[in-house]
Amino acid sequence: MPEGIHQKPTVEEIKDFLQRKFSGKLEVTRTEERRVYVKADRDAIYDICKYAHDNLTYEHVTSIMGNDMIDHMEVIYHLTNYFSGVMIEITTDLPLDDLRVRSTADIWTGGNWHERETYELFGIIFEGHPKLERLLTPDTYEFYPFRKSYKLRGQE
Repeated sequence: MPEGIHQKPTVEEIKDFLQRKFSGKLEVTRTEERRVYVKADRDAIYDICKYAHDNLTYEHVTSIMGNDMIDHMEVIYHLTNYFSGVMIEITTDLPLDDLRVRSTADIWTGGNWHERETYELFGIIFEGHPKLERLLTPDTYEFYPFRKSYKLRGQE
């Protein structure tokens, strides 16, 4: 399949494009009708997202969220192509001692809020984010309420 811009790529085309372009940096773990699941190296996240936006017409980031896996954190991206209806779910692992990944807020401005919320709730730092600060909780909080290690007041 030729490189370039693909407005309505199929699940198989997306899988092939991503595997060829990012060989060794991602794995397509499975596909379903209108869904592609990807596990990616965190250092490749920005380039994968930029490629999906610029070449595969993924004009919307539906969500960016964290997930506490106890021994590491995950960042999960849901990308939507409105022409084909195919969603890409990209997951990357972050070690607990280095919770950093490059921001994608300059690719999708709507991702700005998703990244801020993920920072606020999990403490994941999106490097290069234009305004990475808490949205709802006070700036004085020194904890992240969605981490599994967080205990509510009064709990032991």
